[in-house]
Amino acid sequence: MQNTDIQNALAMLARSIGMEPVDIKAIAESGSSRKYYRIVTEQGSVMGAYNANVEENEAFFYLTQHFGNKNLHVPSLLAINEERTCYLQTDLGDETLFDHVQRDLRTGGYSPQTIELYKKTLDQLVRFQIRGDIGLDYKKTYPVPCFDKSAVMDDLNYFKYYFVKPHAEIVFNEENLKKNFESFANFVCRAYNGAFMYRDFQSRNVMIFNGEPYFIDYQGGRRGPFQYDVISLLYQVKAQMPQELREKLEDYYVTRLKEEINPNKIGFYEFYPHFVYLRLMQVLGAYGFRGLIQKKAHFIESIPFALRELKILNESYPLNEYSELQSIIHQLFGLLDRYPSPPTSNLLPLTSHLTVTVNSFSFKKGYPDDYSGNGGGFVFDCRALPNPGREPQFKTKTGRDWEVAEYLEAKPQTHEFLNHVKALVTQSIDNYLERHFSNLMISFGCTGGQHRSVYFAQSIADWIRKTYPTVNVKINHIEQHIHE
Repeated sequence: MQNTDIQNALAMLARSIGMEPVDIKAIAESGSSRKYYRIVTEQGSVMGAYNANVEENEAFFYLTQHFGNKNLHVPSLLAINEERTCYLQTDLGDETLFDHVQRDLRTGGYSPQTIELYKKTLDQLVRFQIRGDIGLDYKKTYPVPCFDKSAVMDDLNYFKYYFVKPHAEIVFNEENLKKNFESFANFVCRAYNGAFMYRDFQSRNVMIFNGEPYFIDYQGGRRGPFQYDVISLLYQVKAQMPQELREKLEDYYVTRLKEEINPNKIGFYEFYPHFVYLRLMQVLGAYGFRGLIQKKAHFIESIPFALRELKILNESYPLNEYSELQSIIHQLFGLLDRYPSPPTSNLLPLTSHLTVTVNSFSFKKGYPDDYSGNGGGFVFDCRALPNPGREPQFKTKTGRDWEVAEYLEAKPQTHEFLNHVKALVTQSIDNYLERHFSNLMISFGCTGGQHRSVYFAQSIADWIRKTYPTVNVKINHIEQHIHE
């Protein structure tokens, strides 16, 4: 269904409930195939959604009604089209719990206000798990009614096929790993399996509306263990939660849980580390599929955070009883050099949604990958410019060294080239900021990816940071293995 057709269908739905659309704005897509729109009317705004998967929609409709009847914090359904592919729901705004986390990370740590929001979120989680389970017909959930051994094996194989196998340097024995997965799944499935399991309970799915947490994207929920969702929230890797705070919030959750059920009877702590492993492996599989295969930047950027959490966990709880899996996990730590974590200071500024990625590369090695899904952006060929690489004194230096910069800046061609580049880049950045685009890529190539391309990439990146202080700038000197 084309974007225009979707908007027309949503406009008709809005009119069917007496709301005349004034504007319809697409909301940035995340990892799902669903499309969301904010529909502005004279009576206020509502959220519209399109999803071609009717079975998934039916699960969402059923769960929304069920949770609403339990007074749980979910949006209200306002209208559904006959095809069951388009629907309207209350607008909970744009502010997520993860937005609070990002602001805190920029200013040095979790604030008391954000910690309080986490506690409120955990309060609601217990209500979802206990009260949400009562009277829920799991035959209507999607795609499965419960989190059983088959679901555990799916997560483990997701990790194997979409994250481990794409990294050819990870060596393992298929048969031994299969046996380890079987044993791991058998153990995990001994955990008590009598709660509503949200499945993707993380801070991006928690909307902060009138100071209270509200919840979205629960259409994949099913009956499952208590541990999985609290781990999904507290081990959300890009939230970078300090271990001390994580443990305090775990204790808070257990205290709240004790008001409903005895944690010892469900083996809460006995199975807890295994569920942490399971969640981290599942998200690495998702990052592999969405990032390495579908080339979506957000998921690529999340990989180092997940690897770091896995390393910390493995140091405290090694999986020695699963030798092949333990070997793979240990080998994965070697990937941390390939996926360096961006410094906290480089997180997206609050005043702009635009990230400009600047690359230097060698034409001999191929063009840089574009993980934003936008198709590449600018590619500038520096090979017609004077080449410092032909001068003996510059053989071991790069375009980041002052001697090379001095050599190039003495050439009139350098300034002419830079002025042309700045004019083109200015036009795009101004336009992208006005249209609220999220990504622009600018790449400079030369013969070896050492001198000219590095100099021009560094120069343009520094110029963008100075000219557009609200734009997030990332720079990758690919042949030099430098990422800033």
